[in-house]
Amino acid sequence: MKTDKAMFQDQYRLRFTLSEKYRNAVWQTLCQAYLSKLISSEASVIDIGSGWGEFINNIKAAPKYAMDMNPDAGERLSRDIHFIHQDCSQEWPFQGDSLDVVFTSNFFEHLPDKNHIESTISEAYRCLKLNGLIICLGPNIKYVPGKYWDFWDHLIPITELSLSELLKLKGFSIHTCKPRFLPYSMSTKRHYPLFLLKMYLKMPFLWPLFGKQFFVVGIKKRECI
Repeated sequence: MKTDKAMFQDQYRLRFTLSEKYRNAVWQTLCQAYLSKLISSEASVIDIGSGWGEFINNIKAAPKYAMDMNPDAGERLSRDIHFIHQDCSQEWPFQGDSLDVVFTSNFFEHLPDKNHIESTISEAYRCLKLNGLIICLGPNIKYVPGKYWDFWDHLIPITELSLSELLKLKGFSIHTCKPRFLPYSMSTKRHYPLFLLKMYLKMPFLWPLFGKQFFVVGIKKRECI
C-alpha cells in the first residue's frame, strides 16, 4: 500500500507534468498583470499548498515561504524561497504578526475536513501583521458542481460566501469577494494563448461569463474573538 507521501507525489506528477511549463507561464502572467497590484515587492509572503511553486516562484516579494506536504515541492522552488514541509493546519514556524501576505490557490478543497481549514485560517490570522492579507483562489462549487468531483482529492465544497463567512468568523474583514474570477482548471490539455489571459484580466466584465473560481481577500483588522 502506498504511503500518503507517495500518493501526494503521484497525484502531482499525474496531473501537472505535461502542463508544467504552461502552468508556470500562466502564473507568471497572473503575478505580473494582477496579483502584484495587491502584493508589494517588499512583502513577506507564504504560499500554503504551494504545489510546484508556480505562484511563489513568480511573485516579486521578500522574504518568500512555501508550505506543502509533498516533499517534491521543495525541489521546484527558487533558491530564495524557504520551504516548510508540514501540515498547514498545525502551528506554523513563525512568530505572531510577522507576515504580510498569506496566499493559497486551489488548495482548501483538498484538505480532509473543515476543521483543517479552520485551523489553517487561525494560523494565518495569528501570523499576519495588522492589515496583512490572506488571498484565496479556488473552484467555486456553485459553478462547477459536477466537474468539481473529477479530481479524486477534492473533498470539501466551497463557495466565495462560505469562505468569506469563515474568514469573518476568524477575525478577518473582507477586502474582496469575487464569486467568478478565473476559469476552472489549468490542468486540462487545452492550453489557451497567454495573450488571451492578459486581455481577460483587463476585462472584468468577462469574468461572470467564464470565471468559475472565486477570488477572496481577507484583511487582518482586529483581534480575533
